[in-house]
Amino acid sequence: MALTLKLLEGHFAVCRLPAGSALPHWFVPGALSHVSWTDEELSIACDEAGVPIEAQCERGWRSLMLQGPFAFDLTGILAQVLLPLAEAKVGIFAVSTFDTDYVMVKQAQLATSLEALRAAGHTIRE
Repeated sequence: MALTLKLLEGHFAVCRLPAGSALPHWFVPGALSHVSWTDEELSIACDEAGVPIEAQCERGWRSLMLQGPFAFDLTGILAQVLLPLAEAKVGIFAVSTFDTDYVMVKQAQLATSLEALRAAGHTIRE
C-alpha cells in the first residue's frame, strides 16, 4: 500500500526523565510533542530548541507524519514505512496518536530515508 508522508518542519529531541517525573518547565507543545509515562521512565519527544543542554536526550531527529487518519482495524500501516527503512539500515523512533503515526529519523539519515521510502512507492510531502 502506497502512503503519503509529510516531513515536518524543525528538529526534534527524544528525552528521558526519571520515573515519576512531572512535565518539566521547558516542555512546550509544538508541531510534534509526545509524552509517555511508564513505571520505568518519562519519555518526551518535542522540538529540540527548548530542551536544556543538560537534559538526557537524543537530538537531531526529523519527523515524518503518515497522512491519516487510519482506522484501528487496518493492519500493516506502520510496517509499510518501517520495512523500507529497516532495509536501508535507518534507525527510527516511532510514536502514534489516535489518527496516525509519526516516524522519526536522524537528520544524518534523512536523505537515505526519503530515498528508501520513495523507492517503496510512498509519496513524501516536504
